Amino acid sequence: MLKQKNSFIVRGGIWVLAQIPLMLVVLLIPLWYGAGHFVPAGMWSLAGMMLTVSGFFLTVWALKSLGEALTPFPQPLDGVTLNQRGLYRWMRHPIYSGVMLAGFGWALWWLSAAGALFALVLALFFDRKAAQEEIWLRQKYPDYPNYTRRVKKFIPGVY
Repeated sequence: MLKQKNSFIVRGGIWVLAQIPLMLVVLLIPLWYGAGHFVPAGMWSLAGMMLTVSGFFLTVWALKSLGEALTPFPQPLDGVTLNQRGLYRWMRHPIYSGVMLAGFGWALWWLSAAGALFALVLALFFDRKAAQEEIWLRQKYPDYPNYTRRVKKFIPGVY
């Protein structure tokens, strides 16, 4: 049963299940252990709000850019081409980048060191999830290694 193409586990479902509580923790910890407020009171909090909003819009843009290739699973769908347009011209995993940016921004908005720590854990998780996803992308798309040489993983021109 695990060898079936549509199996939840084979498609990377464990990664999807694991990211849900991590993202919830990144959302909730700053609210519980932060000194900030919903209305930013200082420069750091305001910067965090701007990063959070930017991360949200980056995520939405990346989701929209994927079109028919969009799936919650790290294994790519059958019958779709490798997307190298839109945000995917500049970064290979802009959805993850947007969520990470929003997570760090949220921690900063709420002035939460604990939130920043959990945002770092989420970033490490997405780095590992992307590494697994890229194994499958290399198997599916012969041009993927060339794409990885041209386009950085999360931060254009950096990483």
